[in-house]
Amino acid sequence: MLKDYFINVTKDAIDKAIKLNKLGETKENTVELVCDTPKNRDFGDFAINVSSLARYAKMAPPVIAQTIAEYIEKKNFTVNTVAGFINFKLEKSFLNDIVVEILDKKENYLKTDIGKGEKVNIEYVSANPTGPFHIGHGRWAALGSALANIMKYCNYDVTQEFYINDAGNQINKLGKSLEIRVRQLKGEKIEMEEGLYPGEYLIDCAKRYIQDNKGLSYSDFAKQDMLKQQKELLVKFRTYFDVFFSELTLYNDGEVEKCMDSLQKSGKIFKKDDAVWFKSSDYGDDQDRVLVKSDGKNTYLTADIAYHKNKFERGFNRLINIWGADHHGYIPRMKAAMEALGYDSSKLEIILGQLVNLIQNGEQQRMGKRKKMVTLDDLIEEVGVDATRFWMLMRSSDTTIDFDIDLAKSQTDKNPVFYVQYAHARACSILRKAIEKRLDVDNKTELPPVLTKEEIDNFNKNASILELFDDISKESDEAIKNLVLKLEEGKALLSNAVKYRAPYMICKYLTELANLFHYFYNCTRVLSDNKKDSLMKLSLVNCFEIVMKTLLDLIGVEAVEKM
Repeated sequence: MLKDYFINVTKDAIDKAIKLNKLGETKENTVELVCDTPKNRDFGDFAINVSSLARYAKMAPPVIAQTIAEYIEKKNFTVNTVAGFINFKLEKSFLNDIVVEILDKKENYLKTDIGKGEKVNIEYVSANPTGPFHIGHGRWAALGSALANIMKYCNYDVTQEFYINDAGNQINKLGKSLEIRVRQLKGEKIEMEEGLYPGEYLIDCAKRYIQDNKGLSYSDFAKQDMLKQQKELLVKFRTYFDVFFSELTLYNDGEVEKCMDSLQKSGKIFKKDDAVWFKSSDYGDDQDRVLVKSDGKNTYLTADIAYHKNKFERGFNRLINIWGADHHGYIPRMKAAMEALGYDSSKLEIILGQLVNLIQNGEQQRMGKRKKMVTLDDLIEEVGVDATRFWMLMRSSDTTIDFDIDLAKSQTDKNPVFYVQYAHARACSILRKAIEKRLDVDNKTELPPVLTKEEIDNFNKNASILELFDDISKESDEAIKNLVLKLEEGKALLSNAVKYRAPYMICKYLTELANLFHYFYNCTRVLSDNKKDSLMKLSLVNCFEIVMKTLLDLIGVEAVEKM
């Protein structure tokens, strides 16, 4: 994390200057520093603006920058100042150290310990077991599984959980809908009743029921069958849950009743109009909420509160829920309930996700009336798992996704997932060709490989790319430097993706990294008869492949080796 490194270097220099009374009236270092990349790279590779110290030092920004620069301990980099900026230019040995570290740590290069083993529950998708997944469920599946992967990689103890809403009236409606489909298949002239589930997916379910219903009721069979279809699709979509938690168990195990008792003891329960209410307005909600209706039936909120209480009681320190944007109003009442039960509501995080619009032939499709691609399964069949996952992750969760089906299927550099995967495949191809026999086209004879695997392995143990900057053109020099710096940037990227719960940052980074690799490939010849030169350049290709594959694996997209 070079930006953090240079911020710390600068902070240390400021502290030294203050102790020696070299920064005017400044008594302590309270300025927040930001490290950026200069627009003019001739100034340096990184720059820090220290002008904000002027209000304390009562000195001109150029003087402040020059003063601080004198106390910077230089290690493998040079320092210059421009106006109120301190610029850092990396020496070749600094870049070389990055390559050596990647080759040494391999798939562990990007790892950090920011999680420190914190026990986290991530609950997502949690669709009703009443039908196939829609497109939005695919977005939550991609987001939740990618977030879980990167948090695990950064040393969080993560449990992925799917909450099965199987205690409400919707299960009775599902059973009734299946019964009608079964009777229709048996030849009865009967129409689907209004308010039931008219989807044709229940026809297949009805066929399975007729073949072997295992003695189950219509409701139980339909629920189990729908859940089985959902689980199979989740695995196909590379989404793996540790727990499938049934809402029904909250009632069967007395969890809902215990939760109501706890809320009663909190003094935040009252009765009005024959209903039981929760004083959620005491905790910032815009109004109080009904927990038990006047007919004695619980609202959805009641079981949800018991469910979150159950998760905290299972020992999770942090709960992360991924909900659709239509649940925005649900957040304050759930946080209020946690506060009333004595939990820290800041430990309950809600990620709200916006909609997905399907675009085909340049036009947005009206999902509700289409015969094709209504379900997530249909979309995966059309464009594939990799494209579906990458496109679902490309944008921040609070931004609507325009999923261009035609572009997602295309094999052009305009399709981001193809562009990224092609870069990885290209790197793998170079690594393969380095140790494969070659064909002399002119003489039609077989030539030995450019390198042997043993030569490559030996070089990587003591890798050095120092001479590259002396032997190649300025354009190639910049291409190599930019590629190495981008690879190092992956550390900070991963930390930020976890911190902001934003896997989309990885997709953006992968696209930028692929672009730099393609540029590097186009402006320098990796394999040649010069073994030493080939080994040095091949080490960069190896580093690129390691970082690219690590991140693609984390977001659940295949790091293909051939295309």
